[in-house]
Amino acid sequence: MPAKKFISYDCYKEYPVTEMVKRSQKFYEDLNRRRTVRQFSERSVPKEIIENCIRAAGTAPSGAHLQPWKFVVVKDRKRRQELAQAADGQTFVGEAPVVIVAVATNAEDIMPCGVPGYAVDLAIAADHMTLAAVDEGLGTCWIGDFSQQGVREILGIPEQCRVVTLLPLGFP
Repeated sequence: MPAKKFISYDCYKEYPVTEMVKRSQKFYEDLNRRRTVRQFSERSVPKEIIENCIRAAGTAPSGAHLQPWKFVVVKDRKRRQELAQAADGQTFVGEAPVVIVAVATNAEDIMPCGVPGYAVDLAIAADHMTLAAVDEGLGTCWIGDFSQQGVREILGIPEQCRVVTLLPLGFP
């Protein structure tokens, strides 16, 4: 029996515009507008917008729809600067008016394929959050370079939990 041919799609190739794309053009515009932002204005982010971003994360799929996560919203300047130090001195983390810390509450979860489920679940949720932020006119930056223990100590996160990412959030 011949081997199945591996079919892949080049995400940078131009494909014909379909009716579906036309109907959801705003969504695709937001996808294309999403950028990594490392410079933020000092303008504060309204509570409602932060809540909209968190709500968007809550719509993300997760294994068995358990949503094994918590989001810590850090607005306090001193704590944001401490997080920047825990993030290998990336000062822009502390300059963003908000930092959302994505925390896995079930760090022991491994999917049958061998991949940590908590990392996948939170990556999808954080991506939903970044797209909601774009829709709200905000910018974000996925931070994976940080001290796990340092962030835990700064925010009082229990040892059995796992910090997956820091998301600085603000107006570019």
